[in-house]
Amino acid sequence: MSSRQTETDVILIGAGIMSATLGTLLKELVPEWKITVFEKLASAGEESSNEWNNAGTGHAALCELNYTAEKSDGSIDISKAIVVNEHFQVSMQFWSYLVNSNLIRNPQDFIMPLPHMSLVQGEKDVAYLKKRFETMSKNPLFQGMEFSDDPKKLMEWIPLIMKDRTSNEPIAATKMDSGTDVNFGALTRMLFDHLRKKNVDIHYKHSVDDIKRTSDGLWELKIRNDSGTVERHTAKFVFIGGGGGSLPLLQKSGIPEGKHIGGFPISGLFMVCNNPKVVAQHHAKVYGKAKVGAPPMSVPHLDTRFIDNKKSLLFGPFAGFSPKFLKTGSMFDLIGSVKPNNLFTMLAAGAKNLSLTKYLVQQLMLSKEKRMEELREFIPNAKSEDWDMLVAGQRVQVIKDTVSGGKGTLQFGTEVVTAADGSVAALLGASPGASTAVSVMLEVIEKCFPQHLKEWEPKIKEMVPSYGLPLVENPELVREIHASTARTLGLKKLKSVSSQ
Repeated sequence: MSSRQTETDVILIGAGIMSATLGTLLKELVPEWKITVFEKLASAGEESSNEWNNAGTGHAALCELNYTAEKSDGSIDISKAIVVNEHFQVSMQFWSYLVNSNLIRNPQDFIMPLPHMSLVQGEKDVAYLKKRFETMSKNPLFQGMEFSDDPKKLMEWIPLIMKDRTSNEPIAATKMDSGTDVNFGALTRMLFDHLRKKNVDIHYKHSVDDIKRTSDGLWELKIRNDSGTVERHTAKFVFIGGGGGSLPLLQKSGIPEGKHIGGFPISGLFMVCNNPKVVAQHHAKVYGKAKVGAPPMSVPHLDTRFIDNKKSLLFGPFAGFSPKFLKTGSMFDLIGSVKPNNLFTMLAAGAKNLSLTKYLVQQLMLSKEKRMEELREFIPNAKSEDWDMLVAGQRVQVIKDTVSGGKGTLQFGTEVVTAADGSVAALLGASPGASTAVSVMLEVIEKCFPQHLKEWEPKIKEMVPSYGLPLVENPELVREIHASTARTLGLKKLKSVSSQ
């Protein structure tokens, strides 16, 4: 049986943090627009946005060493770190606006203050970390960073990691007290609760089977609900925010911008500690350096997490492989995504990334004890009985042809693909993902609704005061934003330290 719904202004596919953010932005900008959401699972935030399917790091480049490469002349390039940090500041401003406007409440339910630390061992890496600290601490975005290579100071900062450490290798860490742990699952659910109150139609257990252009320029979606009934819905604008499931839908749309793009799924595994006595000894997110030959997303980190008002401890990630594009996906997702227009792109990627394939095979073959050995590089006295394995989310890394990387270049980041006329947009990729949701969705708005930007700009600036301004060039604005968002969201104020 088939039914047709009257035309809607906007359809959002997927009830994750990206659709939640875009829907909330649009409802503030144009409250009269009719928005409809379709999600194949039974509730919001159950795939990549779910709190157990990601690391919960408020990615602001405070501790992630893969954003601060050492150049051939020995200097540290922090340009990527600046971009990532500014994007997170945009998210913090928007969340603060929502709290101040009483659109969401109890920010402590989704964001908590937590120190972000980088930890390295060995003379070469200690020298690198010190140069990184000296470079970053001169920048207004990273004021408050501390550095120490004194084991006594490190024992104060990270007692669980320093206790029973017998190695004589030099060790050093940096610490930023302005870091955060973010429960993106809780935030997603809050935003969808808000959207429902704003008369957004949210349909769970509804899968999108197809998407195609109609003769009058609208997009028609073929939707199947959990009882098997097929419905057809039309919209002027469609956002495909289905996580790993976005690529197949982008391909079905047939837009030229979606051709020659492939995806490679990588699953994540974490070890979670169940011993409260161990959990109580650690209070930080501590990021190390990825091993030589390992992909950027494999950076090992030991994280304090706050989930359901309970403090947890996670270590990882360990990489896994499944051909599924979503945890709840199909074993045929990967092979089904290979099309005539992206076949050579995918083959080129396979040839270029033999080292990644080797790495994944090695990771898949790791026993629990082998994983414990890696954990003991962080916690020397870690006991196997205190730790269990947790399967996290699926991440589909984008593969595309680029000028710099050539055919079949694997992209480790977040990509927005939009139709030339702005009528459809899709979000692909992985980290830093959720942390940059507001910046990425503002980018979607700029690309897809340029005709409205002049009219909308005052409201956007009300929601995000720094909109259109590079924070790195406005130190006073940085201090103002740090202070106001920390106050509104219940976070610690930044320490003030003199520039190095």
